[in-house]
Amino acid sequence: MRNRYSVGFPNFSWICKKPERLVSFGFGSGLIRPGSGTWGTVFAWLLWYAIPWHFMSNFVASFIVLLGFIYGCVACKKVDNELGAHDHVGIVWDEIISFIIILLIVPNVFYIQLLSFVIFRFFDTVKPYPIKKIDKEVSSGIGIMLDDLIAAFYTIALVTFICRF
Repeated sequence: MRNRYSVGFPNFSWICKKPERLVSFGFGSGLIRPGSGTWGTVFAWLLWYAIPWHFMSNFVASFIVLLGFIYGCVACKKVDNELGAHDHVGIVWDEIISFIIILLIVPNVFYIQLLSFVIFRFFDTVKPYPIKKIDKEVSSGIGIMLDDLIAAFYTIALVTFICRF
């Protein structure tokens, strides 16, 4: 596998040819440069407002996110293999699912969501322990999805701590 930054970016028509490509690249948001992960997170935030999450029960919302996580593990692994680079920088489904988890848990207040966005992007970029270790050592789709999930948990913990004061 090559370095995730050394592999070229596919074009939109290529990602539209298979559903796993379209999902992995966040319906095209992962093709936006620079900062594909940031654009994927913005897309997640837009999905938050486009889908009526607040009308769903916690069970239904959690089930949808769980299905998205499981499908993401499979889809991202397939696309990873096609591109020949572990966690290609344009693969943003991991950011999308993780940020939706954050939005499901933190208070539904814009400034808290904005704070969560900034903190999540920080953790996803800096990759404190064990995020970096998982990113490097856990291969396949689960590795792609898991490092962002941990960044989401770090974000939720920090935002919860900040909101207490």
